This record gives sequence, structure tokens and C-alpha cells, in this order.
Amino acid sequence: MLAYPDKPKPGEKVAILSPGAALPAIFPAPYELGLTRLREDFGLVPVEFPTTRELGSSPAARAADVNAAFADPSITAVLASIGGEDQIKVLRHLDRDILAAHPKPFFGISDNTNLCNFLWNLGVVSYYGGLIMTVFGRGGAMNAQAAEAVRAALFTHDTYDLRPAETYTDIDRDWKDPASLESEPDMLPGGGWQWHGPRRTVTGPSWGGCLEIVDWNLRVGTHIQDPDAYDGCVLFLETSEELPDARYVYHVLMCMGERGLLQRFGAAVIGRPKAWSLDDPLPPDRKAEFIAAQRDAVLRAFAEYNPEIPLVLNVDIGHTDPQLVVPYGGTVTVDAVTGRITVRY
Repeated sequence: MLAYPDKPKPGEKVAILSPGAALPAIFPAPYELGLTRLREDFGLVPVEFPTTRELGSSPAARAADVNAAFADPSITAVLASIGGEDQIKVLRHLDRDILAAHPKPFFGISDNTNLCNFLWNLGVVSYYGGLIMTVFGRGGAMNAQAAEAVRAALFTHDTYDLRPAETYTDIDRDWKDPASLESEPDMLPGGGWQWHGPRRTVTGPSWGGCLEIVDWNLRVGTHIQDPDAYDGCVLFLETSEELPDARYVYHVLMCMGERGLLQRFGAAVIGRPKAWSLDDPLPPDRKAEFIAAQRDAVLRAFAEYNPEIPLVLNVDIGHTDPQLVVPYGGTVTVDAVTGRITVRY
């Protein structure tokens, strides 16, 4: 099992980094709102590092901020402002000795899968969730369910039951419009989780993240261990606002199967598909088709490569709202008998 880092306490300092994209420089309003809530609602002191708002900063400079944040004894946790699209280039510049010797809770999703996986390989639990600009900086108010999970993950090592969201949204607001932060988004019916496979209980450390970034790591290869390293783990995957089509999703899972990796997992948790983006605002009928096709692609791949495990779909663990928190490398129990997912933060 991986090691859980110590947690921050109210009044302590936490680092705010942009290891992927420095979007706080372009969209300061949701970023500043997120920092305000971190201070006022969670009692933590955010500390920006040099590249947090520096557009075009090099991978080496961003890695230097990560190294410095972990080495700084006054910093008790590290939170990503947002994701990005090239964080994998940061990894070669990270100081493995510093991150291993000074483990701290790291929070981020999407492109931050790269850093979560890097810490997993060092034996350190991180946290998939809790982005400053989307979770803390959500328009109107933080989603209550997401805020509860973030608070538990930030401050405790408790066990926590993830719960199906009664309502959700995957429709983004345009941060260029100041009015986007004045009210909460309109929500859609949650629809519940979808269970497949045998009705049994599996407990193990989690591994996974954003499917597209997992694919990058598989292609590069240097950050993926031999398949037996994942024996009995709980796989969790979700897809991003790039809206990868069902063929791509199937092909990634197929390649994981052909690598002998997909067969190693004892259970799988699949995130609710994001089916709308500002660049591709699908109407309701096309959204339904997109979601159904992605579901079928996932079921097809597991039926071929690992049919005898509990599989649960439609869990809010990624790019949809609410964004719950999964301990990346922490203990996750998938109980297909009672329909529960329990994590240890």
C-alpha cells in the first residue's frame, strides 16, 4: 500500500501551482474566487509560486515550482489551479528524491494525472479532485457534495462514501463572461450509478485518472510499471472536455488489454462522461448518443479483457460537476453487493 502524507490544518500554508496551463493569467476571476473560498471557508493560506500565473512558462520552470513546493517545510499541501495539455513534459525535470522525502497531499485532475501517477510510482498517495478554478471557483457557490468530499480529503484520513449525485452538469460556462460567476449552474438529473459484472466486494489501492493522459503515459512508457504492479488495484478512469469518441476510448482500453494491464485490476470505477464543451456544445440528443456509445465501448473492452470484475459507471470523479475526490493510490472499496464505493482519504 502507498503512504498517506500528513494533512494540513486550518491556518497553515498550501501551495497553489499551475503544473499544466497557467489559466489564472487568462481567467483571474474564477481563480481569485477559488482562493477566497480556500481562505475563508477552509481556513488555509494559499501561496502562489512563480509560474502559477506565468503564461508560456517552460516545463523546467513549472517543475522547479513543484520541487520547491514539496521541499518547503512551511507548505502542507499542494493544489493545482487547473489542468492543461503538456504536463507530461514537466515530469523529467522533477526531483524524485525531494518529492519522496517530503510527501504532501497533492490535489488535481485531468493533465494533473501525470503528477498523480508520478507520485504513485514514488509510493505516495495523492488526490484526484479539488481544482481551484473549477471546484473552489465554481459560480454562485461550491457544489455542496464536492465541497464535503474536498474537506474530508484535505483535512482527514477518514473513510468516506462516495455517493451518486442527484443532480449534475457537464455544461461549461464561459469564464470570459463575468456573469458566469454570479449564480450556480443549471443542473441535470443525476441518473444514478450503473453496475455491471459480479456482485462482490473488492478493496485495493486506486490507479488511473484521465483516460487521455493515461494514454499518453502508456505511449511514453517510462512512467508505467510492469503489469503485475497493478495486481488487485481499483482502476478509475474518466474522460475530458476534449470529448474523445467511443472508438478512441475502446482503443485505449484495448491497448491496455493487449499490454496485459487491463486484466490486472480487481475492480473498475468509470467516471460520468463529459458530453458537452464550449468548443463542441452537443444538443441533448447527441449528448445521449455520445454517452451511450462511450458506455458501450467501456463494456465491450472489459467483456473482452477482464469480464469477471465489478464495474461501476457514471461516477462523478472527473470533468463533470460535482467533482468528487478519489485518493490516487489510496484505499478504495468497490462493494457491488451493497452498491457502495468507499475511499480512505
